[in-house]
Parts: sequence; structure tokens; C-alpha cells
Amino acid sequence: MESVQVTDISAARNLLKQLSTQVSDLVHGIERHIFIGNMISNLPDDQRLDLKSLLNRYLLKMHENNASDIDIGGYGAQGRIWYRIFGSKRPDDSWGTVTPDESSLLTQNILSDRQRQFFYDKRNIDFSYMLADGDKTFRFRADAYLDLEEVALNMRAVSDQVRSINDLVFHPYVLKIMSLAHTKEGLILVTGITGSGKSSTLDSIIDMNNHTVNADIIIIGSPIEYVHKSDKCIVRHREVGRDTLSFKEGAIEALRQDPDIVMIAEMRDSDTIMTALEITDSGHKVFSTLHTASAVESIDRIVAEVPAEEQERVWQRLADVLQCVVSQKLIPSLDGKRVLAKEVLVGSSSVKAAIKNKNTGEIYQMIAEGSDVGMVTMEQDLKRLYMQRRISKENALNYANNKRRMEQLLAATAF
Repeated sequence: MESVQVTDISAARNLLKQLSTQVSDLVHGIERHIFIGNMISNLPDDQRLDLKSLLNRYLLKMHENNASDIDIGGYGAQGRIWYRIFGSKRPDDSWGTVTPDESSLLTQNILSDRQRQFFYDKRNIDFSYMLADGDKTFRFRADAYLDLEEVALNMRAVSDQVRSINDLVFHPYVLKIMSLAHTKEGLILVTGITGSGKSSTLDSIIDMNNHTVNADIIIIGSPIEYVHKSDKCIVRHREVGRDTLSFKEGAIEALRQDPDIVMIAEMRDSDTIMTALEITDSGHKVFSTLHTASAVESIDRIVAEVPAEEQERVWQRLADVLQCVVSQKLIPSLDGKRVLAKEVLVGSSSVKAAIKNKNTGEIYQMIAEGSDVGMVTMEQDLKRLYMQRRISKENALNYANNKRRMEQLLAATAF
């Protein structure tokens, strides 16, 4: 954990500029960043701490501005520091400009020697970062990458509080499916585009189980975001690249660690998908995420990701183990913030039959007619938010998956 110590920001900036002038003009591309990394390795501890403290000041501005993300460096940033506030990303020119070499220095300075080598090899690295400011601690999910051979850094703030599961307005039957106290096994997916709040929803579900049932929870993330404090559950956190080699390896290893719940932060590839299905087959409860916009698309994506020779078996296994899919979006609200809209699919007998017969085209109507067990389409939930005067009619249409159905639902509204 890094503490904010520098009181003279101008002195830290001068140090950054001074160091950047020492970068040789004879090296370019990734070799230039390797040169900078070697410089950092040889810096005295006090200078490295000053550079970290300067970056920390940029991060603390996120908290002051209620920003979710910060972007530094890369050609696209044009030397400016950008913040995403309530969904809109804008530059903050009060910080002045940061050169490409300065961005590389700031970013590589918070990486370990091993992480820097991984970055040089892969041109990208995910990692977590934490800082302290007095009695407060702040966690960030970070991604460093190259943008036209310049080092770019995105850092997303991780909330220090878990949103109550009750705030997410799930049907009681859906909450039972998510709770180990009522359902001991099965696959539950939370899907959506990047920045749609998937991780926050999963953390709320894990928090609910942690405080209500005696069990063992293993979380596999890249990186680990919110850190749960064990309560009724013992909660293990395994970060890919630091505590385990990959999502697949972490999932396989989890089976030997006596879990009741395994949370795989993202099913990124066919190997991880197949491993997740194997864990559910063995009688465990598995939570994971996908980058898909609807429940039906999530099912189709899982099957499409696996090799053709495995697809028939995956259709059958999905039909057996899928318990629930929550597909969510964050919609601009009328108060200038954002509000959660979600589609919920429950693995009812008719849904399981449709999956087994590969008739996913029938599932949307099943969701629309399944309100008695907590199912809801994205369009139905957008209508709810519009009727509650929380979002505009325009945004209800813009964020709908099925525009025609959305228009039909809005046409039937009273205002």
C-alpha cells in the first residue's frame, strides 16, 4: 500500500521532468520503455516514492471528482490526464501536460521487476494498486498497455464498500438462486459491456453469501478488485499472475481447495469456460462474467467460444447447470448520474429445454413471460425505470436491445 507523502507537487513534477531528459534519444519503441524500466530499477527509494506519491495525487483527484476512471499517457491522451465522471470521459487541464516518457516513468514505477518484464513481452498487463490517505484506503484496478508505442495507463476506482444486494432489486426467487443457503450448485452469470458494473454486482452477491451462510468462497480475478473480509464464510482471493498463473489454472486448483462457491471474474476463453462447467458438474456453485449485452447472447457466446467438436456437449451441460443470467447496463439518469437496468434469465425447465434443443430464439419470450420467478427483459426493466421517471424516453430507446419491442412498450405507457 502506498501513502501520499509529497506536499510539494511542483518538486515531484520537476523530478519527473528531470528523469525524462535522461532517456536516450537513440532508443525507440519497446526498447525505449525497457531503458526507462532499467532507470527506475536504479533510482534511490526516495525518488521512487516521490514519483508514486505524484501518481497518487492524480488518483485522489478521482475521489474528489466522483470519477470512476483515470487515463494517463498513450498517443490518444495527447499529454492530458483524463477522468470519467458519471459516464463521461473528459480531460482535466488543471494538471498540465505529461510527456510520453513521463507517462512511462509514472506507470513503470508502480510495477515490480517481474511485472515490467511481463509488460515488455505482452505489451499489456492487468494489475491492482492500493494507496492510503490518512485513515482511508483506496483500491484500483489497473491496465497498462501501448498506444502507438507510447505507454498508456487506465486505472478504475474500486469501491471500498459493497452495495447491498437489496439495492439491486432482484426478485426473491432470484435471490434464492444466488444464495448458497438455498441452491448449492449451478452456474450464475453476470454479463454486460465493460463498465456496466458487473464486478460490483458479483461483489454484492458474494457479500450476501459471506454474511448469511457458513462456507468457503474462492475468488479468482485479474486483478482482484474488492477484498472481502471473511465473516461466516472464509473468503480466499487469488489474483491471476500473482497468486495463480491463469483463470483456467486457478479454477482447476480451486477444486483441490475445498470450495463451496468459486467466483471466476471472467470467462475469457474456451479453456476457462470448459473448466467452469466442470466445476459446476462437480456440484459447486460458480459465478462468472461475460462481455455480452443480453441473456440469450450469453448462451450463444459460450457455445461459440468452445471448439466445434465440444459444442454439442456444451449445449447439454449448459442446459443442466445454468441457473441464472443477469445482463446489465448503466443508464444515464435524469439526475445526471447513472442507474442500473438489467435483464434476468432464470434456468426454468422450459429454458433448459430450449437450450438443450438449441432453440435460444425462443428464450426472449420466456423471459418476457417469466415475471413470477423474477425474469425480466432489458426492455421491461427500461420501461420500469422510465415509468419511475428515473431515465428519459430517449435513453430507454437508446439502451434497449430490442428497439421495436421497446417502442411497443413505451407506446403503452400512460405518459
